[in-house]
Amino acid sequence: MNIYRHTFTAVCPSDAEVIVYSLEIRSLAMIRVEHIKTATALIKKGWHEQIADQLAERFGGDQVIKAVHQGVEIETVRLSG
Repeated sequence: MNIYRHTFTAVCPSDAEVIVYSLEIRSLAMIRVEHIKTATALIKKGWHEQIADQLAERFGGDQVIKAVHQGVEIETVRLSG
């Protein structure tokens, strides 16, 4: 099992707040760090749950994304198969 953790930012489309996201991917496959950094850098704006869907589709594995928006902690979990 490989575990990758990365922090990135994106703008909320509703209120233009910059949100800091914490991503964790658990995967049996190797994922290149450069691919994680590029994929998250390309996400400029989006809703938390949609960002989670995009990254799950891109990388697979089990993923958890956490963020705090307007004082509400949000955690999304995407599990493989």
